[in-house]
Amino acid sequence: MMNEITSPEALDAPATIGPEAYISANYARAERDLLWRKSWLQAGRLEDIPNVGDFITFDIHDDSIIVVRERADTLRAFHNVCVHRGRKLIDTPQGKRNARGHVNAFICGFHGWAYDLTGKCSFVPHKDDWQGALTDERTALGTVQCDTWGGWVWINMDAAAMPLAAWLAPAPEMLDPFQLQNMRPRWRKWVVFDCNWKVAMEAFNETYHVSTTHPEFNKFAQFRGWARNQGLHTHIGYEAPKGLEEDAGKLRTGTGDARISTAEMQEFTWENANTNTTMTLVNAAKRLVDELPEGTPAADVSKHWIASAKADDERRGVVWPVVAPEHTAKVGTAWQIFPNFQIGQAVNNMLCYMARPFGNDPDKCYFEAAVYELYPEGEAPETEWEYTEPQDWPPVLQQDFTNMAAVQQGMKSGGFRGTLPNPYMERATVSLHMNLAKFMGTGAPLAVD
Repeated sequence: MMNEITSPEALDAPATIGPEAYISANYARAERDLLWRKSWLQAGRLEDIPNVGDFITFDIHDDSIIVVRERADTLRAFHNVCVHRGRKLIDTPQGKRNARGHVNAFICGFHGWAYDLTGKCSFVPHKDDWQGALTDERTALGTVQCDTWGGWVWINMDAAAMPLAAWLAPAPEMLDPFQLQNMRPRWRKWVVFDCNWKVAMEAFNETYHVSTTHPEFNKFAQFRGWARNQGLHTHIGYEAPKGLEEDAGKLRTGTGDARISTAEMQEFTWENANTNTTMTLVNAAKRLVDELPEGTPAADVSKHWIASAKADDERRGVVWPVVAPEHTAKVGTAWQIFPNFQIGQAVNNMLCYMARPFGNDPDKCYFEAAVYELYPEGEAPETEWEYTEPQDWPPVLQQDFTNMAAVQQGMKSGGFRGTLPNPYMERATVSLHMNLAKFMGTGAPLAVD
């Protein structure tokens, strides 16, 4: 009999994960109460609600949450439901990821009950008909825990949940030097996809797939990477050659003349992924062949390129945070924040993924990605969440999408006996299911002897 993996110390051994968590409708229904209503969830960016009365909504499973800026320095979150008859107070516009707007009060479209920005019921038509039974406590909106970190709003529907700082640890300690709160989105896309939310997240939480799924990158590097547990969370990074330890955060140079391969990789990434780089980095890379002599060591090419791009940004009013190379190497390339959010950080840009369940359907999910970078003060573009069909995403992401749909189908095969993640490179997947099992009471990874 195989033993369940229940501790981080056991994650370096081979393991298998059964398909229940991916394909079971009963499991998907149970997630609502056991996982989503107990977890701290990333619900939006602070820059989307800069002024008093600005709000956004966030939907997860059967629940909808309103986050509103009550005062200049105070946010509140409420269940998006009128206490009178249960109608949603804010509807999501057709074809939109979420609602976003400005109000002085929330007014129910059914019977006109109104609530101020503190959640207090401020108006009930014909209130006297209730004969004094409508107390302030009985008519207030249901509150949701709300906190901030990294420029994001986080919510938790469990009143007894641990503080956000305790939930996120040690991610803030590791990621705060990158000053993620100062970045703004260059683009934000979402789609309803034909796979479970876990399949979607697991398509990006390891580097093992890169050489096969994205073969165009093979000429630039061998994409061997590590994955490590950090309590509820995990992070991943690349192995890097001596002298290029900082590139454990992002591999940048390829084989041969590093001046040329760096430029080629940056241009290819910009055109085919539109992630993990900026136009400043691309342009600085394209100058390398003119600014450095042939035969310049790869480590020196990398240092010159980064210094040149940093100086270019400074001239236009963009100041990168200073992060020590040894810290960059330790942090890695991306963090998976339990249960469903990934942050791929760098000093001047980041790529974030999130997936959410599509109701009780285990075969569908909402999948979204956002690319951020640093901009001069007041020059960040105004972006909205754009619904984008899979074939219209950048080509590199389309390659990942092909895997996601095919994995979901394969999980249902009578011949599938459970996953066999790479114990070194895919440890984040096993860690995710180890922690899921602690919430769900089932589905723990099993050690493979």
